[in-house]
Amino acid sequence: MKKIALATVTFLTLLFVSCTTNDDTAPETTVELKNEINDFVWRAMNHWYFWQSDVASLNDNKLDDIDTYYNYLNTFTDSEQLFESLKNKNLDDFSWYIKDVDEQLNDFKGISVSYGINLPRYYVNSDSNRSGIVIYISFVAKGSPADLAGIKRGDLIYKVNGEKLSESNVSLLGKIYNNLKITIGIERLENGNVVDKGEFDLTAVQISENPVHHTSIIQEKGKKIGYLVYNAFNSTYHSELNDVFGTFKNENIDELILDLRYNGGGSVLTSAYLSSMIEGSKADGSLFASLTFNNKRNEENGSNYPFYDDAALFNKETGDFENNFIPINRLMNLKRLYIITSVQTASASEMIINGLRPFMEVVTIGTTTLGKNEGSITLVDAPKSGDSEIYTNINGRKKSHTVGLQPITFQIYNSLKQNDYGDGFPANVPIDEAQYTFNILEFGDPNEVMLRTALNEISGGANKPTQTKSLLKTGKLDKLKNRKFEDEMYILPEEGSFLK
Repeated sequence: MKKIALATVTFLTLLFVSCTTNDDTAPETTVELKNEINDFVWRAMNHWYFWQSDVASLNDNKLDDIDTYYNYLNTFTDSEQLFESLKNKNLDDFSWYIKDVDEQLNDFKGISVSYGINLPRYYVNSDSNRSGIVIYISFVAKGSPADLAGIKRGDLIYKVNGEKLSESNVSLLGKIYNNLKITIGIERLENGNVVDKGEFDLTAVQISENPVHHTSIIQEKGKKIGYLVYNAFNSTYHSELNDVFGTFKNENIDELILDLRYNGGGSVLTSAYLSSMIEGSKADGSLFASLTFNNKRNEENGSNYPFYDDAALFNKETGDFENNFIPINRLMNLKRLYIITSVQTASASEMIINGLRPFMEVVTIGTTTLGKNEGSITLVDAPKSGDSEIYTNINGRKKSHTVGLQPITFQIYNSLKQNDYGDGFPANVPIDEAQYTFNILEFGDPNEVMLRTALNEISGGANKPTQTKSLLKTGKLDKLKNRKFEDEMYILPEEGSFLK
């Protein structure tokens, strides 16, 4: 086993080297800066933002005259407004402003204040005796308030806080993610009839959600087929993910179905580890993916993610590296990979598709993925002079405010320099779960429509799902995200030491 020593050229040195000087000496100026956060926002974006050279307001000449620079910053009474003004309006759909860095970092670790309900991004007209619309629950986090209340995948929400859902008030569904208390009305299809399950009072609590949501081995037509529902690339759950592949390896599976239909991304390092588990025949150190940054960060271009033999473990509470590695359970004989996809399949999930397609056949089953070939670094108000942690030193940030930034800072390529999925990966085998809204089956049920389609593709069988189409989706909820970073691909400083 080859360990990756922290003494090697680390990401925090290779990636976070400054090309500019930031010191603590106050500049001479006759203008009072009204909001110090504005200075952090501008300087951090000027230093790191991927499209810095394309945004006139981020030009280095802003700093030629400090009085003029401060007067410019003072035109923004709100630092989030300044941040939004600095984004590339034509190309950037994913950068965001962080009001509370600690809360955001918890989200990255799978820790959130939540009811444990995950929703798809579309709703349908109800065909029950109720007027209005419904939205189905795509999955429920285990041990969450929703799970303990008996709410299940496939249940239909028709009411929120006493109001029936309609196209005019569907935004109420957003309360599922930002209110501490909520009442939802649930109905479900049972024996062909829509039955009212009643109204549920839920109180959000802090939960730690294991992204390894379901795993099983399915025997069909003489083949052992591994099935994994994986909902987020969280680096604090490397051990749990690796254990699944230990089981797959011990059972000597013939095929693998990776269900990423609800996986919007996460840690780039975790994506590289998962690929190392899937494509185990690649030598440790072989190139999986590489990163490119803005024109000012040229020295970071070419930062590489290889295939790994060992995975680093991170503390679930702090996110810190635990000074421990585990041998990766690598599958050695897979010739192809089947991935279940949807519009919610994004970022680090798409990195799996892109990174593995030079080495094996990757068959996508579902709908076109989101199309996000770029990622971010969490930036905080921690300017340094001549060291390697410009705006990235989480523990060294100023305590006078909680603001951070999550801007796009890099794009990612596979070993063939391919980066051509800005519009998403179309499904090789099209199938849309939303068409079966009124009969959503549990994960692992061989008749669940998406899994059944994948199994048929593997076996060449003609078995049809027992599910029948109910209604086509009639409205999208593109603005409704389960978490802010749901479509994100990111690198945390604690993870950066393991690049080569």
